[in-house]
Amino acid sequence: MRFCRYQLADGSTGLGAAFEDGIVSLSALDPSLVDNMEALMGDQVGLSALWQQAQQTPRLEGSPRFLAPILKPEKVICVGLNYRDHAIETNSPIPSEPVIFNKFPSTLIGPEDTIVLPPESERVDYEAELVVVIGKTCHRVSTDNALDYVFGYSCGHDVSARDWQKGKPGGQWLLGKTFDTFAPLGPFVAHKSSIADPGKLSIQFRLNGETLQDSNTEQLIFSIPEVISYLSQVVTLKPGDLIYTGTPSGVGDARTPPRYLNDGDVCEVEIEGLGVLSNPCKRE
Repeated sequence: MRFCRYQLADGSTGLGAAFEDGIVSLSALDPSLVDNMEALMGDQVGLSALWQQAQQTPRLEGSPRFLAPILKPEKVICVGLNYRDHAIETNSPIPSEPVIFNKFPSTLIGPEDTIVLPPESERVDYEAELVVVIGKTCHRVSTDNALDYVFGYSCGHDVSARDWQKGKPGGQWLLGKTFDTFAPLGPFVAHKSSIADPGKLSIQFRLNGETLQDSNTEQLIFSIPEVISYLSQVVTLKPGDLIYTGTPSGVGDARTPPRYLNDGDVCEVEIEGLGVLSNPCKRE
């Protein structure tokens, strides 16, 4: 099951079921569904029935475009240095516990939306990431049942201004990660029932068609259940909250010479079973 938000040519938006051959309007099947994916969370039986109905329903006409699947999450949480190969390439020690930071929800953009390269940074980097979408309120859970609180998974891009993250006094992780447009998400959320093991997914980043990151979530230092359990000891996770789970090796800042995003570049994040998230870049 794959769910999305979409926009039609007339500007109207809605919730959709995403198929290989198009999008079905879930709002048309159930008028009570508003343009908010949290409306799908919590009723597994009803969700499965809705998906079955959508399979037999004509696809939307025209060319509906994907929007960011989560509209206004309460929290956008990120995990740093969570891939073994990335820790090695940055000459960083393997963390003994998850390294946590956050982005503001205002960073979120959808597929084909423009990543704005701000004049304040000359070292804007890319990071392909698996994103966890929380589906139920979650507080002080164990690793054994942490996945019970997951709704699904999506492709994410943790765009990062390295000169802010690393070059400012004390390191400005938050500001370096939270410029407007620095958290592309989409194109859809794959329900957890359609992903057999989130810890065994291929993950790639392509820049203008060239593959620069090519790894697997098997490289995660802290598994998805471990990250959720760890976070839930401190904060209550809510439906719609997002967890960007870290990036593999191949980032631009670790290359010789370094490679950063430039005006006119096209970024693609592809994760097994989660589609392709594509965004152009434009210098402000």
